[in-house]
Amino acid sequence: MSVTSTQLQTLIRREVLRFVRRPYNTFLPPLITNVLYFSVFGVILGGRIGTVNDVTYIQYVLPGLVVLGAMSNSFENASFSIFHGRWNEYIHEVVTSPLSHTHTVAGYVIASALRGIIIGCLIIGVGFIFTSIPFTHPFYLLSFGIVTTTLFAGLGIIGGLWAEDFDHLTVMNQFLLRPLVFFGAVFYSLDQLEGIAYTVSLFNPMVYMVNGVRYGMLGVTEINPNVSLIVLTATTIIVLFINLILFERGFGISE
Repeated sequence: MSVTSTQLQTLIRREVLRFVRRPYNTFLPPLITNVLYFSVFGVILGGRIGTVNDVTYIQYVLPGLVVLGAMSNSFENASFSIFHGRWNEYIHEVVTSPLSHTHTVAGYVIASALRGIIIGCLIIGVGFIFTSIPFTHPFYLLSFGIVTTTLFAGLGIIGGLWAEDFDHLTVMNQFLLRPLVFFGAVFYSLDQLEGIAYTVSLFNPMVYMVNGVRYGMLGVTEINPNVSLIVLTATTIIVLFINLILFERGFGISE
């Protein structure tokens, strides 16, 4: 095993242990939140709504809740870790180590994406309590899961480098990301929208993520999953490249 591999594994291990050692803050809140989501939107409202695109309403909203939990935790983990490291000035130990900027970005992204995937799996587990999940296209489910969590881990790094205080982290997560999800066809079908509302929705990246995961889980989608996967993958590569540039320039670190 090379020295670089050992350093990368050490960074990933540190970042993973940071959230694994605090399960009551990391894993319990999304479990409780999604039990409430499934109870209210799935059971109570779902019984009155019936089916959407030939699946039950609770099945229809499940993929969106998985995306919401996965992307929020990926973003939160990366943004908080980077900002906390800046705030307490221990991130300098990472950026001045022999570890390259590429491996530094990879370490933060992998650990944060892993947290998002774990949360997504936990939400799917909660979903099993309320409904059945056929997993029609597991390859697409896995692909969209990896791309979504990696993308938001990369965005979290940008947020962590940009934020000037902890309030900025809250604003980005609660007032920018979550609204995009709720207007991303999680609780409704795009077919219910008309005119300008439908057109505007197509500019929301969450629509493609939710539909991609929904296709993987249920075989139901309103957007070509191949096109969505290509666009999201390209976007993820761009974001990771921006991460690398920011670290190389010391943005938010050397200032």
